[in-house]
Amino acid sequence: MKFEDYPVAASPPQGINPCDGCALRRLDAFLPASDEELKTIQSFRTGIRRVEAGGSIVDEHRPSPQLFTLYAGWAFRYKTLSDGRRQILSFLLPGDFIGLQDEFAEGQTHGVEAVTDASLCAFSRDRLWPLFHAQPKLGYDITWLAAREEKMVDDNLVTTGRRNAGERVAMLLMHLYRRADRVGMVRDGWVEFPFNQQHIADALGLSLVHTNKTLRRLQRLGLYKLDAGWLRILEPHALETLGDYFERPLRPTPLI
Repeated sequence: MKFEDYPVAASPPQGINPCDGCALRRLDAFLPASDEELKTIQSFRTGIRRVEAGGSIVDEHRPSPQLFTLYAGWAFRYKTLSDGRRQILSFLLPGDFIGLQDEFAEGQTHGVEAVTDASLCAFSRDRLWPLFHAQPKLGYDITWLAAREEKMVDDNLVTTGRRNAGERVAMLLMHLYRRADRVGMVRDGWVEFPFNQQHIADALGLSLVHTNKTLRRLQRLGLYKLDAGWLRILEPHALETLGDYFERPLRPTPLI
């Protein structure tokens, strides 16, 4: 399978009313928007941005004039220490809203990097407050997205603080697989898994050696399979039990 096989096109639609043709809006994972809300979102949108794998979407500690919705591809949020050590805060999938933290600090409190080639809808930060005024419902939606991101950070804090290595890896594999499945990225049980062991180690607070041993152990147990950058969960119930991962059914998500 290739990137283009996903149910969304590799780039967001363009034209006079691009949001009307958004493939993400056809997915059950996202809340429908009214015609007026779509018009407001389109007035907020300034264009599209494409970032190659490994490229920076948001630079850490620097102000960004734009906000983004990830349309296609994988990315991650991260913070670095002065000696270069990195903590991955969360992984980003299509539909995720990026860059809001700059509203509350002098520059971005974290960076965002593309794992795969990625395309994004870009929005003007200067139009954020007019959007809240014109459509308070959209303002609530953005607040809801920020609260959901906070919940995922809470979950990650519990994982790195209390779960052991096996539980951490099991939790991450199931979390990413379930999220990808919601946005139509799973095909015949397989999902693109472009992450290397350093990504996993940086997300889970493990050493590279410990990450490698844990991944191999879970694979030998027959819980999952990795093949040329694609992940298949073979024993989802066992992985969920090991990781103490029991995600409640999620309501549809706002899409900006």
